[in-house]
Amino acid sequence: MSSMRQLMKQAQEMQERLQRELNELVIETSVGGGMVTVQMSGHKQLVGVKIDPEAVDTSDLSMLEDLIVAAVNQAGKKVEETMQGRMGSMASSMPGLF
Repeated sequence: MSSMRQLMKQAQEMQERLQRELNELVIETSVGGGMVTVQMSGHKQLVGVKIDPEAVDTSDLSMLEDLIVAAVNQAGKKVEETMQGRMGSMASSMPGLF
């Protein structure tokens, strides 16, 4: 019975640690050769956008819009990959849990 409590305690600690890491995580990604750079939090909230002035000078606004969408989507994928990697490493450090 105490081993089950210990496992539950470890699971709760792991969840709390992941939550802290999500709160602190900020992913930055660039597309279009650095024309658009975005920053996204671990909760997938867009927290920053940088647009190279050359991208604004172009007459093709649809290209700029596409770059922004691509950068945001790429940042979201990076957040997911980062957290999955961290969850995997935490789980492997607790062999009795999984």
